[in-house]
Amino acid sequence: MKAFPHTYTAAASADPIGNVMSSLENGCTVEVAPPAAFDGLGDVWSPEELLVAAVANCFVLSFRSIARAYDLNWVHVECSSAGQLEKVERQVKFTRVHTSVKLTIASLEDSEKAKRILEKAEDTCFITNSLSAEVQLSCEIVTG
Repeated sequence: MKAFPHTYTAAASADPIGNVMSSLENGCTVEVAPPAAFDGLGDVWSPEELLVAAVANCFVLSFRSIARAYDLNWVHVECSSAGQLEKVERQVKFTRVHTSVKLTIASLEDSEKAKRILEKAEDTCFITNSLSAEVQLSCEIVTG
């Protein structure tokens, strides 16, 4: 890992009508538009969905890194995040983000170790650490 601080840059551009084009310096692009709740079509990513996707992705990447460091024998992880957007004192903001994780491990003997690693992944996820919203985690550990 490179030394801190890290800087991340993204850009957005739009015409009077149509979707916003979001891009990275490397040429990666994604179309963005309002979600259906804000009268959008709901057919492309919205900023709200990108935020909760960032939470889920950060959790999975944090878990994977920590699991490797602690030599956890795991098979698969599924993670979904749901954010609640509310109007609070004339501001619209996320007030709660709930992340649900289903982890498949190779052996039931690793259950406690897996639980500790999932909790550590939650604690180290810098996306959720950057949010002012309440953050909740629920985990299911299965063998397979």
